[in-house]
Amino acid sequence: MKAIVVHEPGGPEALTWDDAPDPVCAPDEVVVRIAAAGVNRADVMQRMGHYPPPKGITDIIGLEVSGTITEVGGEVTEWQPGDEVCALLAGGGYAEQVNVPAVQLLPIPHGVGLVDAAGLTEVACTVWSNLWAPFSTSRLQEGETLLVHGGSSGIGTMAIQIAVAKGNPVIVTVGSPEKAAYCRQLGAQTINYRTEDFVERSRELTDGRGVDVILDNMGAKYLDRNIDAVAPDGRIVTIGMQGGNTAELKIAKMLGKRVTYTATGLRGRPVHGPHGKAAVVAGVLEDVWPMISSGEVKPIIDSTVPMSQAPVAHERIESSQHIGKILLTN
Repeated sequence: MKAIVVHEPGGPEALTWDDAPDPVCAPDEVVVRIAAAGVNRADVMQRMGHYPPPKGITDIIGLEVSGTITEVGGEVTEWQPGDEVCALLAGGGYAEQVNVPAVQLLPIPHGVGLVDAAGLTEVACTVWSNLWAPFSTSRLQEGETLLVHGGSSGIGTMAIQIAVAKGNPVIVTVGSPEKAAYCRQLGAQTINYRTEDFVERSRELTDGRGVDVILDNMGAKYLDRNIDAVAPDGRIVTIGMQGGNTAELKIAKMLGKRVTYTATGLRGRPVHGPHGKAAVVAGVLEDVWPMISSGEVKPIIDSTVPMSQAPVAHERIESSQHIGKILLTN
């Protein structure tokens, strides 16, 4: 098969359309002929050599796809060849085919096209597992206020829509008036981080109390200010390191507010177990998929790019000019 291969870490030009081994279907897996793959910030980190795949996982980039099942393993009973699906992956999405555990598959939601569905799985699973899953440390309750950094991203636009559907006031940080306008249309209040201080402004928007939960993609750069922005008993969940990996943690400040701080990742979770990917996918199917099928929540697609032109997609995501998801299509 053909796939995007990185022979040496580097810039977008390191992504090359090349021959790769065909996927092998294990007994509990299926093989999917890929229609489209979602592009994520984690893909950029892997391309640069900063985010290697978990042990035993292909080094082909790509964490989510949509497509059609072509083969099922001997232990798989709930899916069959010809089924159209979207899938959560630990790797392998930038290709013509991929093998994936059957428990990490989701049906294409009603009203969503096969290509657009490629932009749903990673963001829906990330947002739900960190904010509304029973095992989530954020424990976001109806009526509590959520602050999301990077509101116009794939994660951000998904978080806004689910929060609105669940009755959570949501505030997002954005980098331009155009992105702010789009996020407001989705139902969020916005803070332009280039011209406003998000700590001060989030307090103003919550009558001085602060926000209950922060979904943070910045890491080190925002750690101390996030603590300032949360309300007493607030929770901070870091899911990215766009602002760096190392920062000083001021424990006394956290003690005074009784702040809970968590850093979580989705890719490295085990397939099975109480916090595993199978449990996340099952929860998303039960809780989020009905919102998508009803039209309350929709995939926000910025653009589509042919798979062989993956460098163009990476250039766009690194420019931060996109709103929603960028997809690679076969």
